[in-house]
Amino acid sequence: MRVSSKPEKARTIANPVIPGFHPDPSVCRVGDDYYLACSSFEYFPGVPVFHSRDLVHWTQIGNALDRPSQLRLPLGTPSSGGVYAPTLRHHDGLFWLIVTNVSADGNLLFTATDPAGPWSDPVRLPGVHGIDPDLAWDEDGACWCTTAGVGQVRIDPRTGETFGPRRRLWSGSPGAKAPEAPHLYRIGDHWYLLIAEGGTERCHSVSIARGRTPTGPFEPCPANPILTHRGTDHPLQNTGHADLVQAPDGSWWMVLLAVRPGGGSPGWHVLGRETCLAPVAWVDGWPVVGELSASMPAPAWPLVPRAAAPDRDDFGSSELAPFWVSLRHRPAEVCTTGERPGWLTLRARGGSLDESDATFVGRRQQHLSCRVRALVDAADGRGGLAVRLDERHHYDIETSAGEVRVMARIGPAKTVLASRPASPGPVVLRIETAAAHTPDDARTGPDTVTLGVEEPDGAFVELAALDGRYLSTEVAGGFTGRVIGMFAGGGSVHFDWFAYEPADR
Repeated sequence: MRVSSKPEKARTIANPVIPGFHPDPSVCRVGDDYYLACSSFEYFPGVPVFHSRDLVHWTQIGNALDRPSQLRLPLGTPSSGGVYAPTLRHHDGLFWLIVTNVSADGNLLFTATDPAGPWSDPVRLPGVHGIDPDLAWDEDGACWCTTAGVGQVRIDPRTGETFGPRRRLWSGSPGAKAPEAPHLYRIGDHWYLLIAEGGTERCHSVSIARGRTPTGPFEPCPANPILTHRGTDHPLQNTGHADLVQAPDGSWWMVLLAVRPGGGSPGWHVLGRETCLAPVAWVDGWPVVGELSASMPAPAWPLVPRAAAPDRDDFGSSELAPFWVSLRHRPAEVCTTGERPGWLTLRARGGSLDESDATFVGRRQQHLSCRVRALVDAADGRGGLAVRLDERHHYDIETSAGEVRVMARIGPAKTVLASRPASPGPVVLRIETAAAHTPDDARTGPDTVTLGVEEPDGAFVELAALDGRYLSTEVAGGFTGRVIGMFAGGGSVHFDWFAYEPADR
């Protein structure tokens, strides 16, 4: 094992490296290229896949599960159900992806020669029980699948066959709940078992153990947890669900999830769990995680300019860009760019965004402060823009029949907050989020969400300004973050363009 030293150059990394709702990161390196996959829960397509040359700047290259034959999300799939915690690995010339679909089919395994896709149809793993499955191969070629719990079974990854009963490996640290997110690695003379524990809330943490074989016995690190921000006022909280990777220069790095609570007490995070990066050194055979902050030493190798999702989509392609997601599935008959060239047409298949079968196409909110605008033609229906956390927590602005309305759904309560006449023809709808910087008191929310109409001269007519805490995980529960996008609540609604403009890039 090569012991890593501090990078030589004083570049900085701004965490999170993949902002917004991108939880449960798993990473692998092939040559000079890194690939990373995240959880996607009830959204389709599922499991976004990213590429990087420096671990800092990531570009989404596709979604691993982009066909109904790969991803079944029945209409009854609850928000925060669906696809949990992938593990992404490269072995024997193939990329391997293993996930749990908690709402249908259980544990599934996919392969690809190119991580951008296409990925295979799934190999089902009925003999593998538990979420957060991991894959590791030993020197003899045996494949070991380790799951939350933490238990393990040997599998044939090409057929899904299991060999022998599931064995319990390690229950984590005394007093820490929910040992999960296991990853098993051969590093030097030992096998290391990395886990998350403490729950995915404020007590989330990363711990590690080691043994001489992939089946143990495992000796816990005396310094566990090797990473946690519990009990601190660090701006990044809920740190956990980590994965390790070694760079070409021999240095080691950890990707993990964290959240950024805002506002007063107890703090509300609205963007979901985000992917962060931390340096790792090895001391006496154990990993030591460096400072995880918004300004930290960057890798010594050259940084690659970020190729982020475009700020504006004019829908000029027959295929939607990979950052667009929908609820549970996306039938071609309800979402098309073919009806009007250069427009996206959405057809309502249910009612409002309160329904599990709502027609919605959105992108993850990735900035605490941002502006979203779209030119909407609702002459044939009813629809507009929405900020969504789940069916019971969303803010909407819609247009139809010569009127624009702002609505809020917060738990069991739903109300129309404001309305105004709309001029004939398409209208530009606008949503702005502005992060709270200095709480007035302990009860200050994390941000303000403002909804309104943009006049032809660019002037903004505000219809409602709402407290953002009600679209936060601390209020709504669950595992996801905000998604901002377009919806059709009735008939057909046409969108000429959609612009997402960050204010805190």
